[in-house]
Amino acid sequence: MSSVHSVSKSFGYALSGIRTAFKKEPNFIIHLVIGILTMFAAAFLKFSYGEWLILLLIISFVLALELVNTAIEAVVDLVSPEIKDEAKIAKDTAAAAVFLSAITAIIVGLVLFLPRFTFVR
Repeated sequence: MSSVHSVSKSFGYALSGIRTAFKKEPNFIIHLVIGILTMFAAAFLKFSYGEWLILLLIISFVLALELVNTAIEAVVDLVSPEIKDEAKIAKDTAAAAVFLSAITAIIVGLVLFLPRFTFVR
């Protein structure tokens, strides 16, 4: 029973983290809105199961890295309130990971969506 209790607590902590991202991280909301709009477009274009899988994985990848970036920024701010080179490196590289994932998502989106349009053959 204690493992069930800890599992439910874990879900609660995870949902709390998502709520925090909604409240404090505008980039998380931007990525989420773009992801949702992309899923509507995929539904309209009748994506295959494989295409859906790729799309959901890449959207989740971007959102997960945004959450990790938020966590890293919070920890860095906690342990290093003053500006230090190492703190800047940690924050900048975490932001770069999100940026790289977003660029990858754009490329994946182009590969999935462009062939659906008649002007691309």
